[in-house]
Amino acid sequence: MRAKRRSRARAGPSRVTLFLLIFGIAAAAMYPPALLATMRDDDISARSFFYAGTLGLIVVTLISLARGRVRPQREEMRQLLALFGTFALLPLYLAVPVHDALQNTRFINAYLDMVSAVTTTGIDLFGDPDRLAPALHLWRAEVAWLGGLLMWVAAGAILAPMSLGGFEVTARGEPGRADPGTLAMTRADPAKRLRRVGSTLLPIYAGLTGVLMVLLLAAGEPPLVALIHAMSVMATSGISPVGGLDGAAAGRMGELAMFCFMIFALSRLTFSDDTLSGGRTRNLLKDPEFRVGALLVIGVPLLLFLRHWIGAFEIDMVGRPAEALRALWGGAFTVLSYLSTTGFVSTDWQTSESWSGLGASGIILLGLAMIGGGVATTAGGVKLLRVYALYLNGLREMERLVYPSSVTSMARGQRRLQSNGAFIAWVFFMMFAISLTAVTLVLGLYGIQFEEAIVLAVATLSTTGPLIEHASDVQIPILAFGPGAKLVLCVAMVVGRLETLAIIALLTPDLWRK
Repeated sequence: MRAKRRSRARAGPSRVTLFLLIFGIAAAAMYPPALLATMRDDDISARSFFYAGTLGLIVVTLISLARGRVRPQREEMRQLLALFGTFALLPLYLAVPVHDALQNTRFINAYLDMVSAVTTTGIDLFGDPDRLAPALHLWRAEVAWLGGLLMWVAAGAILAPMSLGGFEVTARGEPGRADPGTLAMTRADPAKRLRRVGSTLLPIYAGLTGVLMVLLLAAGEPPLVALIHAMSVMATSGISPVGGLDGAAAGRMGELAMFCFMIFALSRLTFSDDTLSGGRTRNLLKDPEFRVGALLVIGVPLLLFLRHWIGAFEIDMVGRPAEALRALWGGAFTVLSYLSTTGFVSTDWQTSESWSGLGASGIILLGLAMIGGGVATTAGGVKLLRVYALYLNGLREMERLVYPSSVTSMARGQRRLQSNGAFIAWVFFMMFAISLTAVTLVLGLYGIQFEEAIVLAVATLSTTGPLIEHASDVQIPILAFGPGAKLVLCVAMVVGRLETLAIIALLTPDLWRK
């Protein structure tokens, strides 16, 4: 009897909801920046982070004790609502130490910066890296790193059972509803599923970050810069305390290490198979997302290299093979970086321009960011699996133009997609296009030029903040925007991170009726 009571006590409802848990983790995460600020004799930053973190832990404890043990009837939808609150409301708390430590910026700017960090967008809002103290640089990277970890865990524990976040292309359930093929997983306690997925992925995520940090240290990077760059690569945030790779000391060896770890954003199969159902084997080389991503990473730099080689031939610069190889490497690194929505630009990206006399168009970077990385990774964008589904549907439609009565069997590589997966992918693509148009038009109403509005819309909806700096020929002064335009950017980043289908699922009457 005692054993049964103990098992029931473990299985009983918890006082701490998902949002409170995330709130508590965010509060505890303020202590490392406070410690770093203390070591650097930055008393203002140390007090800001220490007081904010301590107050946050006290609030979480009091709310947990006061709310009691209540089991929600629709735990999955409430967890999805907690994700929305994390990206939209939690930055209000995360911005408190930033605003207090800077003392020379408005709170709306600190809030925009924290929304950019937690959604792994990584907008370089303040421009000059020297304006921020080392503790603030660490805090921005830490928030983005935790936001990336949240997406890793939420993809397997929340989005996959609800056929959202790209899984609607492969699942047999409707978006926002359970997949009948994973009925056993959905019947499990959502809180237990969340703990199981989190305990499995956290060591992998932290371990990969630690390994990349060690490689960057071996390449000559200072400890703080190596840590922030490692966290930024794993979270695909592109946050840097030195203004990008141009100010880094690791050089091409550091870029090579970062290149290898950016591959984890192309497919979830590179680090986990927790979202595969029965009968599907884990084979990375046969994974459609990884193959499409590899094709883009190899094909786009070769096309760019061919274009620049022709330009170099015309100005008699072909006889400089060293610059040609640097131009090829710069293209490959930058293509993978923007395809994974990280946004780091290789130091050799501009070498192609000096080698051939032709500029590298920012349109390519915009297109790569819109495509995005793999489903259930930290990457944003439309996602490679949806692009692959649209590609297969296009091939089938062209085949039916030639043979209208033809019947084809599904190849092994296509069995991952459901029968109407291309239709759902097309619906999402159109919703993404509508969101892009709406954000561009609203930004235009605030007096922002059309080209700048397009770049801002793509950067926020694809969660690729460095696009604002590298995809436009002119500098976009975000700090000079009004509060309304900044709030529009915040909304666009939340929509881009959580995706429109998940936000529509939040509007279901069942969530609010119960």
